[in-house]
Amino acid sequence: MSMENVLPDAPIELPQGRFEGPTEFAELIRLAFAAAAAQGWREIIICDSTFEDWPLGERAVAQSLNDWSSSGRKLTMLAKNYNEVMRRHARFVTWRRTWSHIIECRANTIISPDDMPSALWSPAWVFQRLDLARSTGVSGAEVARRVALKERLNECLKLSSPAFAATTLGL
Repeated sequence: MSMENVLPDAPIELPQGRFEGPTEFAELIRLAFAAAAAQGWREIIICDSTFEDWPLGERAVAQSLNDWSSSGRKLTMLAKNYNEVMRRHARFVTWRRTWSHIIECRANTIISPDDMPSALWSPAWVFQRLDLARSTGVSGAEVARRVALKERLNECLKLSSPAFAATTLGL
């Protein structure tokens, strides 16, 4: 399902099962954030080594994040580092600055980039890339899939520290 085919008031159906390739992967991210806004997801966790190939800087993603942002929402972001986010995703960096009170950015420098999940978790639906080079993976709403991914992300978060400050204070 493409974002272009979604009517403003139509329910967003998130894919279940396998996805393949960078195009499908990027579309999953766009759909996930649009669904988060439409369905009012309270919490989202996104994780990737660098987020370099996520479409975070796209206008549609920024709009979905703006639509999603409200009181009681929380986005947790986990990466090895945020250099590529700052370099490639200017709209997201601006959004992060505006909504810093609902987004927590963390870095895990202990685990290897190959062991860092590339995933999105929500209470309603998840996806995980299993092969980063080919951008293939699985998505779904099954309880077992959501619980397993949340446990894996929690383990990575336990070994992380705050990162990617919303503002830089000068002296």
